[in-house]
Amino acid sequence: MSKEAISMKSNLQNERISWPHSAAMQNVQHVVYWMQQAQRAEMNHALNMAVDIANDLHATLDVVFVLTGSVPEANLRHYRFMLEGLAETAEHITDQGMPFHFLAGDPVKSILALTGNSTLVVTDRGYLNWQRNWRCQLEQSLPPGFFCEVESDVIVPVQTASEKEEYAAATIRGKLLRQLENFLKPAPVHNYTLKRGMNLPAPADLAILSYRKGMDPGQLNDFAHRHLVFDSSVVPVKAFTGGISEANKLLETFLDKRLRLYSEQRNDPAAEIQSGLSPYLHFGQISSLDIALRALEHCGVPVYAAPELIRAKSGLPPEQAGLAAFLEELIVRRELSCNFCFYNEEYDNYQCVPMWARKTLNDHLGDPRPYIYSLEELETARTVDPYWNAAQTEMVKTGKMHNYMRMYWGKKIIEWSPDPETAYEVMLYLNNKYSLDGRDPNSYAGIAWCFGKHDRPWQSRAIFGSVRYMNSHGLRRKFDMQGYLQKIAGFS
Repeated sequence: MSKEAISMKSNLQNERISWPHSAAMQNVQHVVYWMQQAQRAEMNHALNMAVDIANDLHATLDVVFVLTGSVPEANLRHYRFMLEGLAETAEHITDQGMPFHFLAGDPVKSILALTGNSTLVVTDRGYLNWQRNWRCQLEQSLPPGFFCEVESDVIVPVQTASEKEEYAAATIRGKLLRQLENFLKPAPVHNYTLKRGMNLPAPADLAILSYRKGMDPGQLNDFAHRHLVFDSSVVPVKAFTGGISEANKLLETFLDKRLRLYSEQRNDPAAEIQSGLSPYLHFGQISSLDIALRALEHCGVPVYAAPELIRAKSGLPPEQAGLAAFLEELIVRRELSCNFCFYNEEYDNYQCVPMWARKTLNDHLGDPRPYIYSLEELETARTVDPYWNAAQTEMVKTGKMHNYMRMYWGKKIIEWSPDPETAYEVMLYLNNKYSLDGRDPNSYAGIAWCFGKHDRPWQSRAIFGSVRYMNSHGLRRKFDMQGYLQKIAGFS
């Protein structure tokens, strides 16, 4: 059977599948699904593709996750949340009759150690440079045609949505919405039929933990700590527990109690209106497609009406207005971020900032700064601004910061730094160190936005030039900031 026939039979949109070379499919005896970005059993297009290939070719199948200490800036906080989710994912996958294995080491070398001339590797897609480098190295190391990458993280595949880096939400919105209905479809699920038990021909020197149904999650933690070296200075948080079950609870609560208020109150730091799903999206424990479909179903809105709903600006009843605003964030803004990281290799440094913004910031380098704070002072929330201190404390204590406060937080760091390059480095360091949803396309785009990315020039002022400015007067005018301070004080 050809790869084209398998793609058609899998009922996946061809745009999701990257399979650049022809392969002699009759030679495939073993399929490995290397799970990396999409850390879930449900609504996982890459997993479903691997199952379909194994079934059609009567090949054995193994699901593999490689734990590695080489993920940039990851620490104990991130690993603990990820491992909580992976333990649940492994249980769900073994429930479906598929073997699941944890490896420890370099991802490319570990996967290659499992493969031979008859092994096809299927994986999900990642947008960050280090994720793409892993996939590129693996593809180049395997025989031509024995590597297949499947888009599982966004709703409209990045390269289908646009062939270039988009300037702003306004330029990508129409492109996404024109194609949205075609991709707002549940991922097809087919059961693995061969079920020959553990298929992995693992070398003796490979660190491996084969998951068994009902396994104590503590064994996975022990395995990770035994084989990985990572930063343990950032402690795990109690505010979030990893896994699809927790993500589903948050989503159900949001839809039932908060969605109808989302349009009007989502930016209020004192209100508990946001979904809280960004850590789960970052680790791929829940998919944006699943969230979007369930939100539409909850509101009784058919899929074909979603694009027009997102375009609507006024005149909607509260629940539909909330849904429109939520889908704008979940689809348009999130997929703009993925577009940014996919097409701009400089997404994680100051060079990604638009030229107009860099020029105006540079023109104002000589402007007096009211304060210059050291990294240590910022990290420990010791500034004159109680709202900024509260936002930093929220991130350190809970692993997440309210989205509106993250914008304010970033703008003040620009104001309090000797130059914008230093401010950029400080923001990346703090956000990636403490946020569970750090090191994510949304985070990189959000930090770049503070410097003018995906924005437009505003009225010129000191320090910022024509880059958008935010101040504490605006916070107090719009929101119950005393309520926010009291809420954060409860975390201390």
